[in-house]
Amino acid sequence: MRDAMNKLGSDSNKITPLVPVDLVVHHSVQVDVARSENAVKANMDLEFERNKERFAFLIWGSTAFHNMLVVPPGSGIVHQVNLEYLDRVVFNTDGQLYPDSVVGTDTHTSIQL
Repeated sequence: MRDAMNKLGSDSNKITPLVPVDLVVHHSVQVDVARSENAVKANMDLEFERNKERFAFLIWGSTAFHNMLVVPPGSGIVHQVNLEYLDRVVFNTDGQLYPDSVVGTDTHTSIQL
């Protein structure tokens, strides 16, 4: 995908995040199937079908930029995923140390810059 941007005359390095970015796609609010052994799978299948364009864009982003990771829905709640799998505490980039940070938002909260 990086090549596609370069073919269009753009340099993907200009918009590559300067620090590693981990995007955890938490979940949808919608539940279509309940009280069934296959409820989780059925709801996840519907989520991916409903949001296939969004997920395709996120997958593109995770392959176009060398320091972006997308964690798909169904992997766990965002706080659990961050604490157990993603949190690095301190980054070391060419001897320069800086702390890890977390910015979280969902349908109930928003970030205003």
